[in-house]
Amino acid sequence: MRHVIAIDQGTTGSTVLVLDETLGVVGRGYREFAQHYPQPGWVEHDPEEIWASVVAALATAMAQVDPASIAAVGITNQRETAIVWDRATGRAVHRAIVWQDRRTTAVCARLKAEGHEARVRELTGLTLDPYFSGTKLAWILQHDPAVAAAAKRGELAFGTVDSYLLWRLTGGAVHATDVTNASRTLLFDLHTQAWSDELIALLGVERALLPTVVASAGVAGQTRGVPGLPDGVAIAGLAGDQQSALFGQACFEPGDAKCTYGTGAFILMNTGDRPVASKAGLLTTVAWQIPGELAFALEGSAFIAGAAVQWLRDGLGLFTSASEIEALAASVPDSGGVVVVPAFTGLGAPRWRPEARGAITGLTRGTTRAHLARATLEGIALQNVDILRAMEADSGRTLSTLKVDGGASANDLLMQFQADVLGVELSRPALIETTALGAAFLAGLGVGVWTSKDAIRSAWREQRRFYPTGDRATVAAHLAQWATAVDKA
Repeated sequence: MRHVIAIDQGTTGSTVLVLDETLGVVGRGYREFAQHYPQPGWVEHDPEEIWASVVAALATAMAQVDPASIAAVGITNQRETAIVWDRATGRAVHRAIVWQDRRTTAVCARLKAEGHEARVRELTGLTLDPYFSGTKLAWILQHDPAVAAAAKRGELAFGTVDSYLLWRLTGGAVHATDVTNASRTLLFDLHTQAWSDELIALLGVERALLPTVVASAGVAGQTRGVPGLPDGVAIAGLAGDQQSALFGQACFEPGDAKCTYGTGAFILMNTGDRPVASKAGLLTTVAWQIPGELAFALEGSAFIAGAAVQWLRDGLGLFTSASEIEALAASVPDSGGVVVVPAFTGLGAPRWRPEARGAITGLTRGTTRAHLARATLEGIALQNVDILRAMEADSGRTLSTLKVDGGASANDLLMQFQADVLGVELSRPALIETTALGAAFLAGLGVGVWTSKDAIRSAWREQRRFYPTGDRATVAAHLAQWATAVDKA
């Protein structure tokens, strides 16, 4: 039987799955790596630590798998994180600046004040926000004259994490990215599907730094010198993590939508073969490019979801394992009037307030850690209501079912509350690691392990469905409390 490797390089760790053609997981590996916070609002990763985590996770996943059975490798990644490295040595010239990083807030504000926002949105489908990688690249160049000079000489390469991993996996032979990751840089024209000279000039970066843009499914390169893998294995799937999850959830029809609960919460809706311009503060992005098809999506991002649970665990010490939060939250019937707005790194769609910070309202002497835990889960769900209502307005479609995935989707209390406040059914798949699954599907499609979207759709399985049960008055009260609290964040 042929196997496909999915490398899911995330914000806090790297996961590697080895799947067979029936979606059986025959190997799994995971490694965390360090987060670096050099200043308030700054978030960095060491690219060497990212690579080491991938190699270690790969070794664990492949422990019981015959390397000769591997048909293809797929990569999915934290999308807007920016890396610049030396083409000769492969060494990064600066730590990776992570998608959560807010250091370019002032740059984005200046560009908005100069009147560039409408044109940037027209070309890219994005808003001017420090979330995206283009201003991060510009910052790296502007803050080190030696780096800027090397970039002008063509000695350096820029990429998002997919591009960096592709470079490492191919032994430095391929410098490329796929259309989904390119569409998150503020440098890519959605309409021409190419790097934009206008945007390159606006941000002051060097075209020579940029990778070749390729499709999401198709052979982009071959392994060379990768520990545990033979040379010559096709790397045939590339996609940013949220687009990969959309594909992994088999959201193939316009109007299909999913929410991934990871470090943040990310909702994407398939809009078919045309980009839909948002009037409600959402993003327009490439969903995927596969043979014979280019698809687009609307996206709304809440920057903090699972990370809020980590904060309760690590920052406040309310429990020792993130899995304990469900029982703790369920030990009280409600949040006791407490509302948590998890805006630790600003507010994303549809408000786009990078200056916002987390808030807790409604505290009393009767508030316990259980109330705080429940309010945190509710805050994760409530921020998604704003996004989905905006998505329905932009798309002209009323959502009936939302597919859910990611680590926090295993939390039944959170999923039921999400269904209640949204008023829609939630569908949870048998394999909630759909980010990795999408990378596997794309890679398998690229080499013929799966021959069509229909074959992929047939392989997808639902594990549980959550139905709205909340009464209208209770839901209305939650939404009113939330609106008041968000305004204070």
